[in-house]
Amino acid sequence: MTVPHPGARVAVLVAAAGAGWEAEVLDRLERGGPGLVLAKRCVDLTDLLASASTGLASAAVLAVDLPGLDVDSVATLRRDGVGVVVVGGPDDLLGGESDRLLRLGVSRVLPATGLDPLADAVLHAGLDAGIDTGRGRSTAPEPADDTGPAAGEDARENAAPRGRLLAVWGPAGAPGRTTVAVGVAAELARAGHATFLLDVDPYGGAVAQHLGVLDEVSGLLAAARSANSGLLDADRLGAYARQVADGLRVLTGLPRADRWQEVRPSAFDDLLDVARHLAGHVVLDTGFSLEADASDPFGGVAPQRNQTTLAAVRSADEVLVVGAADPVGLARLARGLVELRDLVPGVRPRVVVNRTRSSLGWSDREIRGMVEGFVTPLDVHFLPDDRPAADRALMAGQSLAETGDSELRAALTALARAVAGDPAPPAPGRGLRRRRAGRAR
Repeated sequence: MTVPHPGARVAVLVAAAGAGWEAEVLDRLERGGPGLVLAKRCVDLTDLLASASTGLASAAVLAVDLPGLDVDSVATLRRDGVGVVVVGGPDDLLGGESDRLLRLGVSRVLPATGLDPLADAVLHAGLDAGIDTGRGRSTAPEPADDTGPAAGEDARENAAPRGRLLAVWGPAGAPGRTTVAVGVAAELARAGHATFLLDVDPYGGAVAQHLGVLDEVSGLLAAARSANSGLLDADRLGAYARQVADGLRVLTGLPRADRWQEVRPSAFDDLLDVARHLAGHVVLDTGFSLEADASDPFGGVAPQRNQTTLAAVRSADEVLVVGAADPVGLARLARGLVELRDLVPGVRPRVVVNRTRSSLGWSDREIRGMVEGFVTPLDVHFLPDDRPAADRALMAGQSLAETGDSELRAALTALARAVAGDPAPPAPGRGLRRRRAGRAR
């Protein structure tokens, strides 16, 4: 158990939402000793977040049914250096509700009928939040004892297999990000690797159209809503995905570009973490922009249009950068590589030059030399301008792995093998068997 420093002092916010236990909590805080002080009683979540942003407190005691309490609001509190303790009645904490609340990021869940540990829970929540955010409001506690239940759960979590995250990114101008993402994912599945393809383009993705998936419900939005409520786990995410072929699941993207704000940053981070437990390879078809929106002049946390793309690129184990081989495309690729290098210093992307053709007049060596002038890539791959094969797959709503052999498919197969670190070709005759009906479970 963490032992608080004798000189630690934690100011506390309380948002009880009219719960009957509020008076007892206030009394216990007053009797909690010199380490605790009531900073403010907040009327609702908006009041709570505004008070937390001022640096007024280091911990908060909240009602389990406080309207608007979700993973994003808890993350906002923690960014402001405020640890969270949730209190609920016996009926409020049934059916795994405590586990859901802990997935939101709260420090401790207490029943209203068992408030004896309140002072200790609040003090430790404040200390932990100060450490997490670096705000320095609290004295750091000593290292926790690793023998408790929470430590055991963390150990099991860390021991669980985690898939490799591949972000497919490219600059503006439709260089072929989705074609490459779908092609690589399909070839990884064809080679026997469990693969999960996520459409996370905040400007409205096209993976569903490429694969002929006619879902009325966006898998990305459904998963983001569950994550924001603390309900997302591997089984639920698998249910939101579509299994389109053996070894290949797809999470469809935004149905309209204007719905990007429904994918909250903290929920998206949780979604990516859960996705890693569903497949050995997680392929993200991202947007084009790496630009961060202007910060809120009043110090708030404003929604970021490109947050999903930025988070995907920053958290990826490998970034695959797609650029077109024509003069405009190569100029955009060069600028994009500089942007990527500035965003993720030291990054070594795998660069894919798409739609190469002899009529452009550049050799592969010359293009490789241009790329290496901006970054040190893992490798540079070249995909031919095989328009008939690409059109055939797009019109059929299938991946290139399903529509027969072609120059483009052969190049994507080689690219997928490089991504997987598997130089051996797939077994002869092994195809990608289509599965249209039903969802992955």
